[in-house]
Amino acid sequence: MASQELADARDSATHNLNPGMEGSAVPSTSKTCPVHTPGGEDAKRGFRKGIGRHNDYVKISVPETKANRLPMEWWKTVIAFFYAGFNLILTTVVITVVHERVPPKESSPPLPDKFFDYIDRVNWAFTVTEINGMVLLAIWLIQLFFFRYKSIASRRFFFLIGTLYLYRCVTMYITTLPVPGMHMTCAPKLHGDSQAKIQRILRLVSGGGLSITSSHLLCGDFLYSGHTVMLTLTYLFIKEYSPRSFWWYHLMCWLLSAVGVVCILVAHEHYSVDVVVAYFITSRLFWWYHTMANLQTLKCSPNNYLTNTWWNPLFNFLERNVQTSVPCSYSWPITWPPACLKNPCKKYSMLNSSNRIINIPNHTMFNQLPSCNLTC
Repeated sequence: MASQELADARDSATHNLNPGMEGSAVPSTSKTCPVHTPGGEDAKRGFRKGIGRHNDYVKISVPETKANRLPMEWWKTVIAFFYAGFNLILTTVVITVVHERVPPKESSPPLPDKFFDYIDRVNWAFTVTEINGMVLLAIWLIQLFFFRYKSIASRRFFFLIGTLYLYRCVTMYITTLPVPGMHMTCAPKLHGDSQAKIQRILRLVSGGGLSITSSHLLCGDFLYSGHTVMLTLTYLFIKEYSPRSFWWYHLMCWLLSAVGVVCILVAHEHYSVDVVVAYFITSRLFWWYHTMANLQTLKCSPNNYLTNTWWNPLFNFLERNVQTSVPCSYSWPITWPPACLKNPCKKYSMLNSSNRIINIPNHTMFNQLPSCNLTC
């Protein structure tokens, strides 16, 4: 009886699967659709339980499109580097020209300055400023060396520093201020000696325009302060491209920058207006640029008045293919990662698109990964 019911059920299933073949003989070699049985669900549950019992399996999510949204484009970085270098050399040329127009301090004494009225000059203060500036620049270069998207951050740094020093050339040339203190010793004027002027330009470039290298003996480069530009810009870049949780790191760099700026005034090397204008222009240009770079809707918005700036075509050239904000992600520039980042797990696994688990031994995992990332 039971065998008869089983046969009837089989005939009914065959009838439902082949509605167009009624009354015809079904060959034994015909293919039928697979029938899912409850046993498949049991197998899936067992598979999940098996994975749950083995903690050495991890799921690694690999973003596939972020690399395309943040292209390196090193050739643009090289162009931005030459743009910055050209404007820095142009600055030394303008300083050499303006130096010839600075009035003698005996006939044109320093202008009144409120800060100088209350704070006496400290001889070693300007040395502190330049040391702090070099320390901040070294910190930024080290941070940039380990930064994953160093090409994008570098070209932004080069473009901003080149633009800021181009502005500085304009302000120095159109308005020549007298020396801010009677202590300043200016090199003698050359009165048209072109060869000697070229030698001064080369000396400024070779010494980085620093007083501690004895390369900066010229006067007239007061409005606005180049030291304030470097102190402010390096701090802003360090903070922008580092994890937000590193508050102690940001505080240390802010103190270095703030102390350096204050020591410029304590040393009476710049008027107060020189420092204030330098900070205002540097911070606003940095924030404008990064606002336009991080908000994709502003790049093509007709209501974005920042596109009226003269440097907007250069901005579009540098940032055209950067389609998202740059994450503060770091990686080791060498192939083999440090031993401190090795995981005690024996092996790893990857889940590919077909949901198949691939086991990867521990040593193979680290041999194939070119870098290890710290992402905030």
